[in-house]
Amino acid sequence: MAFTKEFIQNLRQEYKTASLYEETVATDPISQFGSWFKEAVDAQLYEPNVMTLATADAEGNPNARIVLLKDFSNAGFSFYSNYLSQKAREMDTNPKACLVFFWAELERQVRIEGTIEKLEEAISNAYFISRPVGSQIGAIASPQSQEIPNKDFLEKRVQQLTEEFQSKPLERPAHWGGYLVKPTAIEFWQGRPSRLHDRLKYLKEGDIWHLKRLAP
Repeated sequence: MAFTKEFIQNLRQEYKTASLYEETVATDPISQFGSWFKEAVDAQLYEPNVMTLATADAEGNPNARIVLLKDFSNAGFSFYSNYLSQKAREMDTNPKACLVFFWAELERQVRIEGTIEKLEEAISNAYFISRPVGSQIGAIASPQSQEIPNKDFLEKRVQQLTEEFQSKPLERPAHWGGYLVKPTAIEFWQGRPSRLHDRLKYLKEGDIWHLKRLAP
């Protein structure tokens, strides 16, 4: 099949699953996110905690990648990563981020803007030891975002660590841990027919959330 410009331009889906009204959403966005997240889980969507993390370096050059949400509360949204990775370097120099959830089957998107900081070591330690051993070894073995000579290099490193830690528990390495995105704005998007989508955005001023409707 030839993917012509016309073919790509005509790829479209009519959204008509639900609507989004100011009168029916929660008064705060964390509660509203919790409701939508539960619906995504209940709908048995594939990895409903998948989210895009967008960051920028000191010069403003953007980067985005997929990470996994591991917790959310009134404090914010947390995930884990290598502290020496490219995204970590970007967050160190420019501690702002945007998260995006897209639940296609529900025709929904959530965008979260905010500041970012590292989680307390005790929280990162507790999560690390809860992970499968293979994931623990992977976090220790991988020099994330750095150039490696070949795939065999990493596989040998994993094998070496697997043998080394057969008889003793693993500890969280200092170069790996959690981040917390503290939201300042959260937008809920519900797909609607004719591209007249519903967009409700919560903006935080002090400790108060204000709700606005945006044009699609």
